[in-house]
Amino acid sequence: MTDVQATRPVARPITELDRRPTFVVRNRSLLLGLLGGLIVLIVWQALVWSGLVDPRFSSSPIGAVESLGYLAQNGSLWEPTLSTLQSVVLGIAISIGIGVPLGLVIGRSAVLHGLVEPLISIMYSVPFVVFLPIIIFWFGIEDSARLVIVVWAAVFPLLINVVAGARNLDSNYLQVSRVFCSSRLKTLWSVSLPGTMPYILAGFRQAVARSLVGAIVAELFMGTEGLGYVVQTETSNFQMDHAMAAIGVIGVIAVLLTRGVAWLESRLTFWSGSVE
Repeated sequence: MTDVQATRPVARPITELDRRPTFVVRNRSLLLGLLGGLIVLIVWQALVWSGLVDPRFSSSPIGAVESLGYLAQNGSLWEPTLSTLQSVVLGIAISIGIGVPLGLVIGRSAVLHGLVEPLISIMYSVPFVVFLPIIIFWFGIEDSARLVIVVWAAVFPLLINVVAGARNLDSNYLQVSRVFCSSRLKTLWSVSLPGTMPYILAGFRQAVARSLVGAIVAELFMGTEGLGYVVQTETSNFQMDHAMAAIGVIGVIAVLLTRGVAWLESRLTFWSGSVE
């Protein structure tokens, strides 16, 4: 009589599909952010329903959503949104045109860095809002003044990051450039610019957020259009639901801009290991 030996089940080999993260894992931070925002809205609405918060002075999530639909339907929100986006995009473009080349030059020159670094630190540390009266005195309250404020808010974080990236550039890159007898301009374009790209995009992310803040502040104080002007006007008229709807649009724009820059950063600087 022969013994029958039990056979162990053969484990299935792990395939590439098993290693792929699920949708929840890939978008965990986004989903957690949405959940946190939803909790805040639910608590806010519950406080309004309970009578602890007066919606006439603080609005409510349901009232803001209804006002958002009303403003979108009658077209009162599209033009201000486009005006704000136009200021942000134009200000960011000018900031890139100024901050990136200037930061590369300053970062690669010890003399220039010593001369202007204290001034850059001061201009970045001092809130740009305190310069509003001077800017209004110089440029008035037209679109040019708003653009100056947006550029002022955005250019300094970008400039600081580019300078830091140029100063921390891998010396091996520069050594290779010297071996091939590259000119300074060629070295800046072909070596310093790609090598500092992680720093540039990190500064770009900060500049985008600050440019939106600058645009809204300019519209609050001196604008005749834009989302900031809508918030200021509707609040003055005690239309808190309309004002909160405009604030919600500003929040959505901020999230989309920062998320878009983060996505661009992860695609362009995956080789550096600076982005998870």
